[in-house]
Amino acid sequence: MNLFNIKSLPLGLAVGISTTLGLATEIPSASAQTILLEDNFNAENGGVGELNYFDLANWDVVDGSVDLIGNGFFDFFPSQGLFLDLDGTTRNAGTVVSKTAFTFNPGQIVELSFDLLGQNPGRTQNNNLTVSLGTLFEETFSVLDAGLITRQFTVEQLTTANLIFDHTGGDNGGLVLDDVMLAIRNPSKSVPEPSSIVGLLAFSGLGFRSLRQRKPF
Repeated sequence: MNLFNIKSLPLGLAVGISTTLGLATEIPSASAQTILLEDNFNAENGGVGELNYFDLANWDVVDGSVDLIGNGFFDFFPSQGLFLDLDGTTRNAGTVVSKTAFTFNPGQIVELSFDLLGQNPGRTQNNNLTVSLGTLFEETFSVLDAGLITRQFTVEQLTTANLIFDHTGGDNGGLVLDDVMLAIRNPSKSVPEPSSIVGLLAFSGLGFRSLRQRKPF
C-alpha cells in the first residue's frame, strides 16, 4: 500500500498543500454554551400551585416565604405555567438560594437570564429584588425592570458561589420570577472567510505550477 508523503514533494507544493490541510483542521464548530442551571418551575409540586411553598427542586428558601402560583392558581399571568411570587403569604418576603454552588474559572464568560413577570397585582409596596452570584455579580431590580433580563460577565478569579434572589418587602405580594438560566458561554474560533480559503487554495496552486515548470538538471 503506497502512503502519501508530503515531505517528498517540492517545497512550493508541500507548503501549499499543508496550508490547505491545516485550514481544514482549523475550521471550528459552532459556538455553544454549558448550562449550569435552568428552571421554569413548571415541574414543581406536580404542576400545582401552592402558597408558602418550600420544597423547590433547585432552591432553598432561606428566609421568608415564596408562593408557587400560576396554572389557574392565583394565575396573574395566564399561559405562563408556574412561577414564583417572591413575597409569600407570611408578610416576610423570601430569599431563595440555589442548592448548588457553582465554580467558575478565570476567563470564563457567564450568562445569567431570568424573567420578571412584574409585580403581584394589587400591591402598592415598592418591591425590590437583589440578584447575586457571589462576588461575580450583584444587581437590584424593581417592578420597572419587568421583562426578560440578561447579563453577561467575565470571571477574573477562581470563584465558587450560589445564585441568590433576595426580595424585600412584606405585603404578601411581590415580584414574580420565572425562566431562570445560568450558563457559561463557550466562544468559538473565528471562521475563515471564503475569500481567505480561495486565497489559500490559490497559493497551493502555485506549488503545482512550480512543479510543472521545473526543468530537469
